[in-house]
Amino acid sequence: MMYSSIFFALIYVFVVTAVGTAVINIIFRFLGKRGYLGNLFPNVRGGIPRAVGIVPAVVLSFYMLPGYNNLILIIGIFALIDDILGRKPSPFGVEWGQISRGIGILLVMIIGILEGMGVSAIFVALMVQPLNISDMQPGSCCIVTIIMSVLTIIVMVLIGSPAAEELPAIYTPLLLLVVCLAYSPLDFSGKIMLGEVGNHVFGVSLGIAFYIMGGLVGVLLFGIITTALIAFVRRNNLKVFFRQNLGIVYPTFGDYFMDVLTGGGLGDLFRKWILKDKQHNVKNPLLISLGFRRLLYNPHASSYTRYVPDDYIPRLGKGE
Repeated sequence: MMYSSIFFALIYVFVVTAVGTAVINIIFRFLGKRGYLGNLFPNVRGGIPRAVGIVPAVVLSFYMLPGYNNLILIIGIFALIDDILGRKPSPFGVEWGQISRGIGILLVMIIGILEGMGVSAIFVALMVQPLNISDMQPGSCCIVTIIMSVLTIIVMVLIGSPAAEELPAIYTPLLLLVVCLAYSPLDFSGKIMLGEVGNHVFGVSLGIAFYIMGGLVGVLLFGIITTALIAFVRRNNLKVFFRQNLGIVYPTFGDYFMDVLTGGGLGDLFRKWILKDKQHNVKNPLLISLGFRRLLYNPHASSYTRYVPDDYIPRLGKGE
């Protein structure tokens, strides 16, 4: 009886998410083309609705397990504020959007600890980072969420993860999988964007699923796997980005991994605070293979080193 109820509930969730995504897409396009949405309708490929991930965020905040749904609601609200404010500078030397995102992450940590997750809550909140970096091209965040949800379900079945809130452990990753599948078709086609609200919510939801699967060890292990998967999915785009923007001509997989783990606005903000205006030149082969060139790359440095070998010959048409 319980399993049949879950089955019909997930069908309802799929329909609501799919229809809601289509409706929000239509509304955002109508308002965006008339100039009413600002940052929520960026001029990309003629205009694409941003923050359509509000639909998965709302659905997950209602259907996630009690207690955990508070984490989804919190990160969803502050990530949506980030989407709305965009890159507006604040008097504090950082963007308002970054401040909102940071507050959301801290609150998820605090509330998660109060809900009994302990140290795991910190790493659940930090899942925002890799999923945010994954959402840089159509469908990439969705494919990562789908793969990791399926993998989590498989591992839960194999190790016999205990029930959570009187529901089977697989309910959480299965719910996330259904929501993502219902949302994703328009994202894969490049017609809508998750926005921070979407990728942040997917990140925290995956973190919760990892926690239910295996506690702190589950969050840490599958967090690393997720980061590596994102680095693999985005490797071609990152290779071009490293060569054109960071001066790293021959990036390693470690560089890709570190970019996913520490890249983006918040990562660069910490580099600014820690490294000041210094740029460290990494020459050790082991550190290079582990991605320390990317980890220590400081965009705020007064000067930086380009890692260009003496025998390197640029080739036209290769993004080099």
